[in-house]
Amino acid sequence: MNGYRILVVDDDYNIAQLVKLYLEKEGFTVETQSNGQEAVKAFKSNPPNLVVLDIMLPGMDGWEVCKEIRKISDIPIIMLTAKGETFDKILGLELGADDYVVKPFDPKELTARVKAVLRRHKGLSGDTRQVAYPNLVVDISNYTVTYHTKVMELPPKELELLYFLASNPNKVFTREQLLEQVWGFDFFGDSRTVDVHIKRLREKFNNENDTWRIKTVWSVGYKFEVK
Repeated sequence: MNGYRILVVDDDYNIAQLVKLYLEKEGFTVETQSNGQEAVKAFKSNPPNLVVLDIMLPGMDGWEVCKEIRKISDIPIIMLTAKGETFDKILGLELGADDYVVKPFDPKELTARVKAVLRRHKGLSGDTRQVAYPNLVVDISNYTVTYHTKVMELPPKELELLYFLASNPNKVFTREQLLEQVWGFDFFGDSRTVDVHIKRLREKFNNENDTWRIKTVWSVGYKFEVK
């Protein structure tokens, strides 16, 4: 993947340099930062193609850095967490992160995730399709959702999940199928990732009076139900 720039943000010098070494072996150009505020400045001055972001940072923690990036860009973000707790994973996904890696990690696994996330992002960003229902238009080409004439801001993965479900009305998908279709077959997370994103989507659409809804099919998964 020559030509792709990666911003690695971690205050542990050894980890940052190890990640940099492995990514550069794969042809990536890598910049490292050890401070949250400096990372945001670096991102704004020269936006990369992907960010590898540690949670525990001086100056501004990873959560805040993720929030700041999501205000201006949908560039993929992979979070690094030393805790491995469900709360950290869910919070990162809710803030718009695309994936997470638990420390200690195998640099080869992180490199594989970087490639997978970039492939998915590149494929979707080149798509020119949209899906439309009464009071709802999901446009994957420019990552916008229009609901009752109002343009809504959704994190990339929430929008991609909504687009996929809406593109397959009344078809039931298991959590595993949604992980494969939206996150990619080589996603390393678990099925709770889907539940988190479905919950966030439902909170944003008060659509009791609409002709469509995201419905839970108990013991199976979810579907975009059209009446």
